[in-house]
Amino acid sequence: MLIIGIAGGTGSGKTTVVNQIVKEFANDDVGIISQDSYYKDNKHLSLEERAKINFDHPRAIDFDLLYEHLTKLKKGETIEQPVYSFVQHTRTGDTILTHPRKVMIVEGILIFNDKKLRDLFDVKIYVHADSDERLIRRVRRDINERGRTVDEVLSRYQSTLKPMHEQFIEPTKAYADLIIPNDRRNKVAIDVIISLIKNNI
Repeated sequence: MLIIGIAGGTGSGKTTVVNQIVKEFANDDVGIISQDSYYKDNKHLSLEERAKINFDHPRAIDFDLLYEHLTKLKKGETIEQPVYSFVQHTRTGDTILTHPRKVMIVEGILIFNDKKLRDLFDVKIYVHADSDERLIRRVRRDINERGRTVDEVLSRYQSTLKPMHEQFIEPTKAYADLIIPNDRRNKVAIDVIISLIKNNI
């Protein structure tokens, strides 16, 4: 099994890059695991307390469970991915049955922060986008998909997103095997990744 890690700041376009790669392969060849499914379970906290959690800090992620699940997939075992609610800020209790694939793509802003997890990746890719572009995408997503107001998004960006990006996300670019711009110039980089996958499955 080839495991590819795709990191980058919030709104950098990681999902777009993943989709560009996946569409080149059969459904049963490539699987996707999102870091977003592995935020720690916060049911023991009130909704008000959960809303104050810094979700852009590495301690918000259950790296141990993500590592355990990837290790099982690599052994050919099926896992049950948790389902996370960004409205309730906790796991829903539901799971998604995930089967091993020839290629597993793991995407998320903080996936290169944990060395044990990072060492599982055969290929590490960092998606780079301009900070203004990332902010615009984050505002649109959080309003349309997560029911947030503009003020909520901008406040969170200033208080946590921007400083966390500078402290924990941008520096992990140093671990990347490949850094790709998420704009019209990324076709060559995407083609390189696709060729790499085809040569390894």
